[in-house]
Amino acid sequence: MPDSFGEALAFFFREKPEAQALYEVFAQKVFDQVDSVDVKVQKTQIAFRNKHYFAFVSLLPVRKKAQRPDTYITVSFGLRRRLDSPRIDAAAEPYPERWTHHVLIASPEEIDDELMGWVREAAVFAALK
Repeated sequence: MPDSFGEALAFFFREKPEAQALYEVFAQKVFDQVDSVDVKVQKTQIAFRNKHYFAFVSLLPVRKKAQRPDTYITVSFGLRRRLDSPRIDAAAEPYPERWTHHVLIASPEEIDDELMGWVREAAVFAALK
């Protein structure tokens, strides 16, 4: 594993380096809108946590290949409720009253107030566990 955070990010995005710019927009908004956030670059995802993990960035292909853009990130987050939105590509309830949602992001404009509202809600939900 690389030594520095920047090296870890470069390693994570090595196969899709153009997706790193989307991650950086998302991460900056998380840092601006959520207090006391730590980030951990893992093998298959980048995890954001306060008291507990609340959001993740991955390259998870949550859409069929024909429906996926060339450049994207997948933002995943957990809520107490299931969201009903066409933006949600997949949702699952791994535990009672804990819904994991996946949203494919293909442009900086998609990292908008709606998405960030869900991420802030996920941060509050995680902090209260």
